[in-house]
Amino acid sequence: MNVLHAILLKLVSVLLFAAMSAAIRWLGTRVPVGETVFFRCVSGIIPVVVYYAWRGELDTVVRTKRPLGHLGRGLISVVGMFLNFAALARLPLMDATAIGFAAPLFTVALAALLLNERVHVYRWSAVAIGFVGVIVMLWPYLNISHLITAGSAATTIGAACALGSCFTNAASVIQTRRLTDSETTASIVFYFSLYAACFSAVTLPFAWHTPSVSELVALVSLGMLGGTSHILLTESFRWAPASTVAPFDYTAMLWAFLFGFWLFGELPTVHVFIGSAIVVASGLFVIWREHRRGIERRRRSAIKGPPAGP
Repeated sequence: MNVLHAILLKLVSVLLFAAMSAAIRWLGTRVPVGETVFFRCVSGIIPVVVYYAWRGELDTVVRTKRPLGHLGRGLISVVGMFLNFAALARLPLMDATAIGFAAPLFTVALAALLLNERVHVYRWSAVAIGFVGVIVMLWPYLNISHLITAGSAATTIGAACALGSCFTNAASVIQTRRLTDSETTASIVFYFSLYAACFSAVTLPFAWHTPSVSELVALVSLGMLGGTSHILLTESFRWAPASTVAPFDYTAMLWAFLFGFWLFGELPTVHVFIGSAIVVASGLFVIWREHRRGIERRRRSAIKGPPAGP
């Protein structure tokens, strides 16, 4: 246990992920989504392979017992990535980031339905309140008359893509939980990037933009940033429980605000401030409840003591 070390790793991971989102936002009006997804996945493999080769664990990257399970996760994830990148291209950076925090709410619901996890009334209440926050954030985009105007239609479509991305991200988390029964973290990350790169490559003949030097640097960098961010996130869980580091996910809101204002001159609306505050509060409540339940389980285990010998 080294909580400070874990928190620092998590904070850097969130910063790198926010920088990747900013790069996607910048590329959104220049490069087709499929091409951006392809570069994200291909260059994202590099830091994963280098890191595990340095640790002498390269065999864990390619070893798998469930190739079809990885294929399913790759398909779900690449759909989510297309939706997320399309949202970033059409929405202010903080709007897309804030809506993205609804994904854990979908995860709770899907875990109850697909994994038969017991979800108590406290978590369901937090999910319901969180969805109220999502509606508040989406409210400016729910006006049907916006679809008449090209600019407004683009943001409305972007909001729909962001919400769809939340659902697919939650489904990806559920599939990842299933894979962790037999698969290593390294193989899950590697095969996700590999399959997603293959799926996105199918779109390249239909929509290809020859990138300039600056665009090529951004395309390669966003994959490196994403891969490195994933490694740091994984490492943070080695040093502290997930419930300890999870709240620091919400520092992404700060970085989204700073990058959005600095690079694109974007300022969030009052709906985003209010809605994101509601979503963050509900998410933190779920994390707190899980932390308390974890403490209670450890106490009960300590009271029972070790199992009796033969």
